[in-house]
Amino acid sequence: MVLTDILKRFQELKGRKAILCTGTDEHGMKIQQAASLSNEDPKEFCDRVSETFKQLAARANLSYDHFIRTTDPTHKEAVQHFWQLLQERGYIYEKKHQGWYSVSDETFYPESGIEKRLDPATGRTFMAAQETGKEVEWTAEKNYHFRLSALKEPLLAFYKQNPHFVVPASRMRDIERWVSDGLEDLSVSRPINRLTWGIRVPDDESQTIYVWLDALVNYITTAGFPSGSFFDGVAGWPADVHVIGKDIMRFHCIYWPAFLLALDLPLPKQVLTHAHWTLGHAKMAKSTGNVVNPFFAMDRFGVDAMRFYLAHDGGISDDADYANEHIVERYKKCLSGGLGNLLLRVTGTKIWEVEEAVKAAAGGEFEVLENPIEALHGVGERVDACFGELNPRAGLHEIMQVIYDTNKYVQSAAPWTVAKAGTPASAAEVHRIIFHASEALRISAILLQP
Repeated sequence: MVLTDILKRFQELKGRKAILCTGTDEHGMKIQQAASLSNEDPKEFCDRVSETFKQLAARANLSYDHFIRTTDPTHKEAVQHFWQLLQERGYIYEKKHQGWYSVSDETFYPESGIEKRLDPATGRTFMAAQETGKEVEWTAEKNYHFRLSALKEPLLAFYKQNPHFVVPASRMRDIERWVSDGLEDLSVSRPINRLTWGIRVPDDESQTIYVWLDALVNYITTAGFPSGSFFDGVAGWPADVHVIGKDIMRFHCIYWPAFLLALDLPLPKQVLTHAHWTLGHAKMAKSTGNVVNPFFAMDRFGVDAMRFYLAHDGGISDDADYANEHIVERYKKCLSGGLGNLLLRVTGTKIWEVEEAVKAAAGGEFEVLENPIEALHGVGERVDACFGELNPRAGLHEIMQVIYDTNKYVQSAAPWTVAKAGTPASAAEVHRIIFHASEALRISAILLQP
């Protein structure tokens, strides 16, 4: 969510209107089982967990515009209408389905995507999805299917016309390869005797709509679907970018575009698929206790320090390993030793006044030549380009380089030594140094706002 918030804030910094939508996906087998384990009604369970996410967003100073819950009545209406449109166009049909099903991933996997694995802790062998490593079980049932196979060529044509649809490029290639290898029709409902917690199939109370069809529709629910505001574009669709974890890109980069293509609806312009945070170089998982409590982390290090760390170290292509010592290191080097030190050097002395240096530059006391801090030249354009490539981390590193180089410049120019001469020429030189350093601070501070 922090990554998405930074993207939104940068667009607002450029004077654009930006809408950030987030929320909670609350249906499906995992939720049904989790609620049962906690001895709660599924809706009460979702109410509690969803509220925790809202509190987290508020604590992290996230500026979202819409927080959607897939249990909202408006979303149920949108999902059932979406289903009916797919059915009217002949994309949904009923048949007996059998295959390898992952409860954890809430999806079926083809035989080619399954392998036998060994649990080293117990010695037990089990069948697992190659893509996620999650256990699968053989399931046979009657349900509804979406004609995903019919969308293979339209999808490939769309990818060809939009080569930057998935970011980074390596995952765009993965998506194209998966589709090129062939698509099987997708099971899009579950019998009610196995899954009760979800939205019912219109006109068939014996079936529950597949959670990943249900959940994906949330993007257009927040844009007003199926009302007129969605179709006239005033509510913000198509989205400029979806921001997701790399583990769910099959759903967002194949299934979701296929659903939209089937209905001739606009597709999102891009999908940013970020890497994961690990802990001790192992995937975070509640089941193993290998997780970080974000509330505790923000209480300990502060919200701004945590946002900075996540933006500075978070990976787009490659996973990043979370560690408290890394947060302390970034704080000391970047925020305290970099930004804080520069601010103190420029403003924390009685030897000169920044305001006087700026007035001196404006009054022509010294010639304002090209700023000697090389990293400052074109930094705004470079940061803008990084955000255009959906890479805020690279943009942040560009800004920090300006701060590091400005510290070096001030250290080398030593205005505190120059000032000791006490001459008009030395005073003008001090003003020149401080003007250039304060200008670098000003520009960096603006760019750091997101």
